[in-house]
Amino acid sequence: MIQLQERREPSPFSLFNLGFRPFFLAGAASAVILITLWLVIYSQGYQPHYYDLAITWHAHEMIFGFSIAIIAGFLLTAVRTWTNVQTLYSWPLAALFLVWLLARLLPAFESIPKAVIAITDLIFIPLVAISIAWPIIKSKNYRNLLFVPILFAFFIANLLIHLNLMGITEDTIATGIQLGLFLIVMIISIVGGRVIPFFTEKGVAGTQSRKFPIIERSIIPMTAIWVISTLTSYTEVIVFFSALVGLMNLIRLGGWFSNKVFTVPLVWILQLSYLFITFGYLLYALSTLNLVNQSIAYHAFATGGIGGLTLGMMSRVSLGHTGRILTAGPMIISAFVLLMLSAVFRISIDILPLSYMSTLHISGSLWVIAWILFLLKYTTILIKPRVDGIYG
Repeated sequence: MIQLQERREPSPFSLFNLGFRPFFLAGAASAVILITLWLVIYSQGYQPHYYDLAITWHAHEMIFGFSIAIIAGFLLTAVRTWTNVQTLYSWPLAALFLVWLLARLLPAFESIPKAVIAITDLIFIPLVAISIAWPIIKSKNYRNLLFVPILFAFFIANLLIHLNLMGITEDTIATGIQLGLFLIVMIISIVGGRVIPFFTEKGVAGTQSRKFPIIERSIIPMTAIWVISTLTSYTEVIVFFSALVGLMNLIRLGGWFSNKVFTVPLVWILQLSYLFITFGYLLYALSTLNLVNQSIAYHAFATGGIGGLTLGMMSRVSLGHTGRILTAGPMIISAFVLLMLSAVFRISIDILPLSYMSTLHISGSLWVIAWILFLLKYTTILIKPRVDGIYG
């Protein structure tokens, strides 16, 4: 165990000094690669082999590849801050990252047995859970153990997909993908409630976030009930909890909001992205009533909510944990704007006066450019040591 403020001789390569570094970098790269491939594959009508996932590989990899990488990087970094106990670094962190990377690459080879692919992919999430549980237990910071059962639920969601692909179950891929997506939304509700008002008050002078105690006490259990309700066939229950949790999050966001946030890009990207999460809940309620396409609700959550919040959080966390000034330059502000536009185009795909494929390509291209801009700005930051000489 190293001291958190230990100073060491600067090393030109610091990618595995702390969890956010490799997983943020790889997550951003996968955001570019996956959507670029998806646009080509979907427009050509090609069905990729990729471990028999075919066209559903896009959803699986965006959830259990891209998103889980960002979640892993964030938790391994945040738990270190919350507990003051060192999380994985050096070769153990590199080994964990290698498991994630192999899980992304192995399905592309038809000669690899399905069981090997499944085990490699499935083992990553439990390893992350163990990696964060140990420092939490050691520090007796037990409230943060909440993330461990959520990660276990992620494991179950991914297991449903792999069991179907191996022929053990039938028709469980869609359930696994939906459950995985909604669990990410749940994590956003937990983490967002902690960091967005905090970052707003710290980053925007003269702001004071208002919190509603009854909502803060009930938002997590209500979100959990919503996730469980979506696994049932009770339409009225799903619609009720979707609308309820969406409204609760909208009120919550209203308490954090101030016109001043638009002067600080690292804050407005988080608040606007959280707004897409509230849209997702309300659109999902409408889709359950067959009033809108369910894909629109999914992409409100995914493109605007998850995409925007990950880009914003990664931008801020990467600066803060490398000892740099918390400010977004023109390149990253452009990335924020492009990603928000990507989300608008994607959820408006059925009403814009453009063809479906044209709108899809516009949205996807804006997404890809946004993440390329992030990589151009942050690759060096994530690889090089902190500017203040502190290890991390």
